[in-house]
Amino acid sequence: MNQQVQSASNSAMASIGQKVRTMNWEGAGILYARCALGSAFLSAVASRFGLWDRTFDLKHFANFTQYTAEVNSFLPRAFIPHVAVAATVGETSLGILLIVGLWPRWVALASAILLAMFGTAMAISLGLKSPLDYSVFSASSAAVLLAREAFRHQNGRDFDY
Repeated sequence: MNQQVQSASNSAMASIGQKVRTMNWEGAGILYARCALGSAFLSAVASRFGLWDRTFDLKHFANFTQYTAEVNSFLPRAFIPHVAVAATVGETSLGILLIVGLWPRWVALASAILLAMFGTAMAISLGLKSPLDYSVFSASSAAVLLAREAFRHQNGRDFDY
């Protein structure tokens, strides 16, 4: 009986191993990166409106606007509310589009640029440690790789993965 159990176990492990070897790791990695980046954008937006605290108020957005002023200390104060709104609209749009998978070339490229701009602003205003601690440049580089992959698969379809 013990030999039958061992044989069945070996057979199951071989089957799992075969599935792992034949899995589309490239497609899975792309989906994972898209969902991770999109979720990060949407999580940041949710925080701006207090959704993670199970509230919805503009007091949280006012705090985000103050943070926007800190990160963009080199900009005139009059621009800050517009930057805060533009960042929120951009991150909401890009987050949804990344997860849904629409226009992957342009959405990934826009995500990379937005994250690089944010990381650069953080580095200028808060020092290089801040964007490195929050992995902003790592996220931007993941978006660059998503864009590169999407442009590589240009075949007239936007739903390559």
